[in-house]
Amino acid sequence: MYEKYVEIRDSRKLTDYRVSEDTGITKSTFSDWKSGRSKPKMEKLKILADYFGVSIEYFLE
Repeated sequence: MYEKYVEIRDSRKLTDYRVSEDTGITKSTFSDWKSGRSKPKMEKLKILADYFGVSIEYFLE
């Protein structure tokens, strides 16, 4: 999932900081996903999907 997030984030020339500010998902949450310490909960996937204008399934493919 994190790879898909990075792909769409980078394609839109955004940073974790910007996404964090816009969505309310903390930067430490992104770090946890990246390191594998945690997996995103559905509520966070929904926020990201809405933010990027994609389906939740986009992140799960």
